[in-house]
Amino acid sequence: MKEAMPVLTAGAGLHETLALLTSQLRPDANHKEDMVFLKDVFSERSLGYLMKIHEKLRQYERQSPTPVLHSASSLAEDVAEELQSGPMSTEEKELLHLLTSPHLKAVLSVHDTVAQKNFDPVLPPLPDDFEDELEEESVKIVRLVKNKEPLGATIRRDDATGAVIVARIMRGGAADRSGLVHVGDELREVNGVSVIHKRPDEISQLLSQSQGSITLKIIPAIKEEDRLKESKVYMRALFDYIPLEDKATPCQEAGLPFKRGDILQVVTQDDPTWWQAKRVGDSNLRAGLVPSKQFQERRLAYRMKMGTLPNPKSPKKPVYDQGCDKEDCDCEGYFNGQYIAGLRRSFRLSRKDRQGSSGEGSDPGDPDFLTYEEVTRYQQRPHERPRLVVLIGSLGARINELKQRVIAENPHRFAVAVPHTTRPKKPHEKEGVEYHFVTKQQFDADALNNKFIEHGEYKENQYGTSIEAIRSVQAKNKMCVVDVQPEALKRLRTAEFKPYVIFVKPRVPESRRRRSAATSPGGGDHGRVTDEDLQEMRQSAIQIDQQYGHLVDRVLIKEDSASACAELRGILERLERESFWVPVSWVRT
Repeated sequence: MKEAMPVLTAGAGLHETLALLTSQLRPDANHKEDMVFLKDVFSERSLGYLMKIHEKLRQYERQSPTPVLHSASSLAEDVAEELQSGPMSTEEKELLHLLTSPHLKAVLSVHDTVAQKNFDPVLPPLPDDFEDELEEESVKIVRLVKNKEPLGATIRRDDATGAVIVARIMRGGAADRSGLVHVGDELREVNGVSVIHKRPDEISQLLSQSQGSITLKIIPAIKEEDRLKESKVYMRALFDYIPLEDKATPCQEAGLPFKRGDILQVVTQDDPTWWQAKRVGDSNLRAGLVPSKQFQERRLAYRMKMGTLPNPKSPKKPVYDQGCDKEDCDCEGYFNGQYIAGLRRSFRLSRKDRQGSSGEGSDPGDPDFLTYEEVTRYQQRPHERPRLVVLIGSLGARINELKQRVIAENPHRFAVAVPHTTRPKKPHEKEGVEYHFVTKQQFDADALNNKFIEHGEYKENQYGTSIEAIRSVQAKNKMCVVDVQPEALKRLRTAEFKPYVIFVKPRVPESRRRRSAATSPGGGDHGRVTDEDLQEMRQSAIQIDQQYGHLVDRVLIKEDSASACAELRGILERLERESFWVPVSWVRT
């Protein structure tokens, strides 16, 4: 027999209804979690308080009470003055103390405001000669409230008329949020002070010193600009920017600092010199000024012409991670007793004959001026080929070993591109498993036709990794992992491969004396490491970062092989299920 639902009385309030509903909730076998959730929500004390407040407001609306008087503050002041006019008893002193306390005065002030329904701000009176002064021009009196934040607007002096004009409205600032100040408006007064004959820097100082309420007298522009829609243009910064060090910025305080790799949402590009942008993920909703791509390129070109642009390229060739420490090594592709195709020596000791994919000028170490790269979010779809994973490493990173460990753990998901070679096939080797064995003539022809991402010579034999070898791995729906010298990155950065570039560098201690054991940073015991070795490792990482850091998606600092392998494995797994920023040209159809 089912229990009857209790009947609510006519005067039952909303909070009483809520309490009754909570008491009637019964667990259900199919919806137990939902019922528990609802009971927890309905039982929240804060929700009950809100319901009571709602009832009181509805009761207020129905009764429409009228205030007893509209000037409780004045009455309290009169009483306090009367009390102080003569001797006071203990009770009178206590009453005087209450009437003069800041909290009670504030409550009475709020009471009077509500009673008088005086909710609109009081504007300052217009001057007697207002119409004569402005010659019948339309005028706006704007009162803004700002705290310690800047006003969010820049000004300039009109060359033709000498008027002070609003030059720029910063997105998210006090001026922008008000919707009352627009680009092109003429500024006449700030807090009653005329700015007609003041310099722009004096006006900026006057605006910045104004706290709390600030009143502006403005002549509106003939055509006020429409409020711009939020831009969906995102840029990856390829350089560091510090506004306080930029003498060209129209307002250093309005500048947006950022670091290389930050993703910027460009909210407006109306100004060809200074964009307005926000950092993605930043809690600050106010936009800041950043140099436009064109302006930054012009500045860099000028600095290069004047010889003041630092050359990121070191006079010495960067030293990269070596595939093996033994000069005569021809390591087999076995790891933990399991053979992995293509995991032989990385032929890094002498890649002498490497050629660029498009002739001279294709070296990514000597790119165009690094400013911004337009990007968008991309997530691999089920029907798409997996992204290419590219490892580059500084001296001591031992990335070939790292690659072997990850692939050996899951050879069904990850694989390497089988390299080509001109050396003779050994008895136990199979074509297309360890290597693709080709003649020297065929190898030279493929190299001439730019079919290799990189190639080199070792012990008078040619070795190379081809584009087709990577495609062959991806055609099997496996994620291809390659380790290359950084020069090959530009050859691989295409919409076809959508490479995710990981820069692996060992954690290098300050000196050899601080090492717990005389082992290499890569994790193996390869002899004692000197302070000179450590310095060379640090310099290698710095040079690669300076020349190729703008092409890197992730930096992996290698403490030891096990932790680095786990981190790399996590990155590969996220690549399959999460979205990442990629150049917009990679996803446009």
